[in-house]
Amino acid sequence: MSSRTVLIAGASIAGPALAYWLRRYGWEPVVVERAPQLRDGGQNIDVRGAGREVARRMGVEDAIRAANTGELGTRFVGRDGAAIAEFPAGTSDTDGATAELEILRGDLARLLVDRLDGIETVFGDRITALDDVGDHVTVTFEHGAARDVDLVIAADGINSSTRSLVFGDEVVIRSLGLYTGWFTVPRTDDDDPWWRWYNAPGGRSVTLRPDAAGTTRAALSFVSTTTGYEQRSVDDQRALLRTVFADAGWQAERVLAAMDGAEDFYFERVAQVHAPRWSSGRIALTGDAAYCASPVSGMGTSLALTGAYVLAGELAAHHHHQDAFRGYERIMRPYVDQAQKLPPGVPAIAHPRTALGLAAFRTALRLGASPVVGRITRGLFAPPADRIDLPDYAHLDVG
Repeated sequence: MSSRTVLIAGASIAGPALAYWLRRYGWEPVVVERAPQLRDGGQNIDVRGAGREVARRMGVEDAIRAANTGELGTRFVGRDGAAIAEFPAGTSDTDGATAELEILRGDLARLLVDRLDGIETVFGDRITALDDVGDHVTVTFEHGAARDVDLVIAADGINSSTRSLVFGDEVVIRSLGLYTGWFTVPRTDDDDPWWRWYNAPGGRSVTLRPDAAGTTRAALSFVSTTTGYEQRSVDDQRALLRTVFADAGWQAERVLAAMDGAEDFYFERVAQVHAPRWSSGRIALTGDAAYCASPVSGMGTSLALTGAYVLAGELAAHHHHQDAFRGYERIMRPYVDQAQKLPPGVPAIAHPRTALGLAAFRTALRLGASPVVGRITRGLFAPPADRIDLPDYAHLDVG
C-alpha cells in the first residue's frame, strides 16, 4: 500500500496500541492528544482474552503483571462492612470479575506510550476539521499547523470529538441508566486488597478498589432515568453525588469527604457506542470511539487492544485502505456484538432499588459464591474476551 502516514486522535489505550503496530508494519503514525500531558488517572481495568494475547505479542504482558494492582477478588459487603459473598480473582486469561491481570488505566496507557519511542506524539491539541479530498486528508488543529495525511483514525474515547466531525448523529450513544463518579481517595488501615462493593437501597453502590500507588480507587454509582447529568459542571456533579449518597451508609461518608480534594475526579453516564459503520473514506474509528461496550462489560481493554491490532494488521495486509477497513470490520464486528450483549438486567440488577430487591440480590450473591453453584454460573457471566479468531500478521512485520 502506498499510503504510509496515519494521524491517530487519542493517547489512552487504543491510540498508542495502534501506533505501535502500524510502525511495526512500516507506517508513519502521529498521535495527537487533547490533554496537555499523558493522563495518568483512571480506575482499575483488566486485560483479558484476545486483549491479553495482543499484549503478549507486543511484549508488554510481563510489564502489566509487574504493575498489577494486587486485587485479590471481589467482596460484596453489608452496611457494617461484613462480607456477604466473595469471588476470588480469575486464574486464567478470561474468568473472574477481577481478572488475573488488573492494572490502572493510566499505568497501562503509560506502558503503551513508552513503547512509542520515535513516534511523534503531540499533547495539548485537538482536531477541529477534516477534509477528505480523495487521495489524502487535510487535518486542521486547534493550535498546530494543518497537516496532509493518508489516513485519520479516531481513538479518542466514547465522546470522540473527531468522530463527530465525520459521522455526526449517525453514531448512537446508548445510556445504560447508570451514572458513576470515579476518583482516588487516601488509603486507610481498613482498606484491604479486595474490591469491596456495597449496595444501598435506591439503586446505589459504593466501591473501593486497591491500586499499586498506595491509595484507593473509589466509585459512586447510581441508577437514574434522568439524563444529562454528564453535561453538568464538575461542581454540580459533586453536589449531586453528595445529595444522592448522603445517607447511603458504609464508607460513603468517607468517600464523599475525600471527593472535593480528588484531582482525578471523573463523572460519566455508563453507556455503549453503536456505530453502523466504522469508516468513511480515509477516516476510521477504533476503541471506545467506535464500539464502547461500557465499563460493566469487562471488555473495554480487550476491545481497545484487539481492535487496534486488527486494524493495523489489515492496513498492512491490503493494498487499498477501503479493503483494509472492510477486513477490520468483518473480523471485529462479531467480537464487538458479543461484548455489547450484556447479561439480562445489567447493570440495574447489580443496583437494586428496593430493600426487597437488595435482599434478593444478596441471596443470589451467596448462592453464586458457593462452590457448586459457582462452577455452574461462572461461565455464564464471564466476558467473551476470547471469542475471536485472532489473525496472525507476523509475516508483515518489518521490525
